[in-house]
This record gives sequence, structure tokens and C-alpha cells, in this order.
Amino acid sequence: MKREPPKSPCQTEIELDRLSSLPGHIIDQILSQLSIRDAVRTSVLSTKWRYKWATLPNLVFDNHCISLTSQDQAVIKSKLVSIIDHVLLLHTGPVYKFRLSHRDLVGVTDIDRWILHLSRSPIREFVLEIWKGQRYKLHSCLFSCQNLTHLELFNCLVRPPPTFHGFKNLKSLDLQHITIGQDVFEHLITSCPLLERLTLMNFDGFSHLNINATSLLFFDIGGVFDDVSFKNTFQLALVSIGLYAKDKIGKRPGYTSNLIKFFAHLPHIRRLEIQSYFLKYLAVGDVPLKLPSPCVDLGYLSLRINFDDCEENKAALCLLRSSPNLQELEILARPEEAFLMESFVNFWEDEHWSCPFDQLRLVKVTGISGTRLELGFISFLLLASPALERMTMKPASANGQLLMMKELLRFRRASVRAEIIYLDP
Repeated sequence: MKREPPKSPCQTEIELDRLSSLPGHIIDQILSQLSIRDAVRTSVLSTKWRYKWATLPNLVFDNHCISLTSQDQAVIKSKLVSIIDHVLLLHTGPVYKFRLSHRDLVGVTDIDRWILHLSRSPIREFVLEIWKGQRYKLHSCLFSCQNLTHLELFNCLVRPPPTFHGFKNLKSLDLQHITIGQDVFEHLITSCPLLERLTLMNFDGFSHLNINATSLLFFDIGGVFDDVSFKNTFQLALVSIGLYAKDKIGKRPGYTSNLIKFFAHLPHIRRLEIQSYFLKYLAVGDVPLKLPSPCVDLGYLSLRINFDDCEENKAALCLLRSSPNLQELEILARPEEAFLMESFVNFWEDEHWSCPFDQLRLVKVTGISGTRLELGFISFLLLASPALERMTMKPASANGQLLMMKELLRFRRASVRAEIIYLDP
């Protein structure tokens, strides 16, 4: 293979001149694509580039910002702190975005100093992810950043000062592995009038999710809680909700159904994902045949269900009956041991005429083992879906696969176009 001759000093100077002559907005665009480490290193290219990185409005300190030559946590921490201090000290101009997310980051007190520095800038996006150690108590200066539109916190303790009256421009809030009090949480949500996206994962300090947000469009939650209720959420369209502990759910016969309460303030929901044990929560109380007001905009529904639980089956049927325009359905079986009454085994076999799905096109069923109730549910869907195009099925295991396939092949279908795709477990 022929080697290229080394470049002459003149060629190198010409290339550097080309870099120096680039328009300012092109240089800014190049720098925005680099990690903060590489952006700082461009200062050696020419005089024009020397401090250009120092005007970057978006600062990201992640796993790419330092080169690790040691596994010593103290060395890594010292190097990371030194880099952030250096960048903030030399930085000129506004900072609009600050992201700190390093796998070896712990809740060091240096973060207080950085937040204090950033609070003097018109910061719009703030992301802080503490991957190790105890919860970091968020510095009170952050709550004075009224230009924030996106706030993301991981492993933090949130205690705003008494003078905090909300983020007036905040549109997106992502809280994961956080500790926050009940009153503080409710005040935070209600005092962000423009809030459109809310994510809550693995939280403690409160157990009642009272969501009062007039602008909310997207809500994603997973954790352990006692109750959830919505108020003034008439714009909310996308909901994904998972309850991680079934022992938090108590039976309340004679009480108003959780289903009715849950959907009372969700008239325009378009996409709903019910995960973990949340269907069990919705099944608490007297489950109605249908919701008082149908979910006319609901086009996608995902349900994790224990087919051996009578009440969960009833809650699922109520949801299906109340979703006249459903187009896509995903079912994830959640097997648990439960006592089944003999009369309940035929639950789905007698229901298809009362619940036609004129719009349903796609169905995906995962984790089934071929029980009579599971197969009854599949038969119910096939008979009640005249527009069905495809049903994809993936069993929990290979046991009884052949028998299940034979059963599926003999099921009648309302749609002549319906295709059944059987995937190996």
C-alpha cells in the first residue's frame, strides 16, 4: 500500500487559514456537535478559534467529557470538578442548557457552586443526574431560574424555599429517583401553568398523585403509590402508568370504581399504557359495564393483565367497551396464581356481540401460556374486529406451542383480511 507523503508546512498553514476564515455561525455549528472536551481542544487551531468554545450556550458534562486513565473514584471526581470549574470560569455569554450526567458523579457540594453560577444566566434547560450515593439536596438558587423550560432531576432531594411560586415557563419536568413531600409536589405541579410533559419514576416522600395541570399533554409514571387523580387535565392525551407494588391495592366493594375516577378528567386521551399492577388498581370498586363517557379519541391501548383475576378481566372489558375508535391494542399477560370460579372460565366467550371493534386494525398479544381464558380473549377479539389486519402473538414459553397454534387456527374471524403471526418465545 502506497504511503501518502507528509504534508508540507505550507499546506498545513493553508488548511488552518481555511478554518480561520470560516463564518462565525459555521464555527458555532461545528462546536455544537462536539463534546465539551473536544470543543475546548479546538482552541489550539488558531487565534480565531482560541476562545470560541467559551461562548457555547449549551454545556454538556457527561461520560465523554474526560478521558479516564484511573479507576480511583477520588481522581475521577477531582478531574470532573476541575473541568467543570475551568469551563464555567472561562465561559462568556449566556448559558441556555446545562447537563451534568456522569456515571461516577456523586452529590458533591461543588454542584451548589455551579447552580449558583448558572442562576445568574438565562438558563432554559437544566439536567442533573446523580448516579451514585445519597440523594443530592437541590440548591435553592435553582428555584429562582424563571427562564427554565425543561428540568430533569435524577437522585435528588427537592425542597424549594418558601419564596418559590413555581416555574412560569416550564414545559417539561422529568423527576426520577427523587424525594419530595406531598404538599411540595402538588404545589410544584399546580404552579407551572405551561407544563406539558411530566415524567415521574421511582419517587418517595408522597403517595397520592394529585395531578392538577391545565396544559398537560403527556404523563409518564412508574412507582409505588396509593392513589392517583386528575383535575383540570382536559388536554392530556398520552398517559403511561405503572404501579410497581400490588400489596398497595386494597379491595373496596361498594365503593365508586377507580376506573370512573381515573377517566373523569381525561376526555381527550389518545394513547394509554397500563403497566405492572395498575389494571389491578383500576379494578378496585364496582366496575361498570362501560365508562359514563366513552374514550372517543383513544386510538392506542396497552394493557398488562392477569387473566386469572376476575376483576382485572372486568376492568379490561369495560375499557374495551368504552373505546369505540380503538385502532391498536397491545396485551401483555401477567401470570399470577389466583383462585378462579368455574363460572368465570367462559367470561370472554359470551361477550363479543356486545362489544364490536369497528376500527381495530392491529393487535399484539405477549406472554400467554394458552389458558382457556387467554384463548377465549383472543377468540373474542377475532370475532369482534371486522377491520382487523394483523394479530401478532408471542407465548411465554415453548410449552404447549403446537396445541396453542392448532386452537388459534380453528378460531373464526370477523375480518377476512386478518392475518395471525405466531412468534417464537
